[in-house]
Amino acid sequence: MSSMSDMNKEDQLALTNAVMAILDEWGLSSDAQMLILALPAGTPSRALRKYRDHTPFPDDQAVMQRLEQIVGIADALRTSYPHNPAMGTMWLQQRNSRFENRSPLSVMVEGGLDGMLQVRMHLDCSYDWHLDNKK
Repeated sequence: MSSMSDMNKEDQLALTNAVMAILDEWGLSSDAQMLILALPAGTPSRALRKYRDHTPFPDDQAVMQRLEQIVGIADALRTSYPHNPAMGTMWLQQRNSRFENRSPLSVMVEGGLDGMLQVRMHLDCSYDWHLDNKK
């Protein structure tokens, strides 16, 4: 994903709706969703309702980086738990020794993009390998 402006309006809305559905499925509060999305300063929490309905996410580099990680994490969870999608959400909400006994969701919300990268690399070894080969 490079930017929202590279997509047509229909694709922008589809991506926005999909990401909002993922965040809702993960059980994140509105405040946590605002943090994980890195929405621009001054964005009211009521904007989340608009994103669920008919407004695409802003064309902002920080937001796009987060969207890429959210979609990647959701995909890795579907691959890890193909027969029971609820297990992915449970895994995200449970404490994990890999993350200093914090839940992966806490790591993502508190750690921002770095936290999201940690969770994604833990779930998706091919993504971790891809990043190592970019260095």
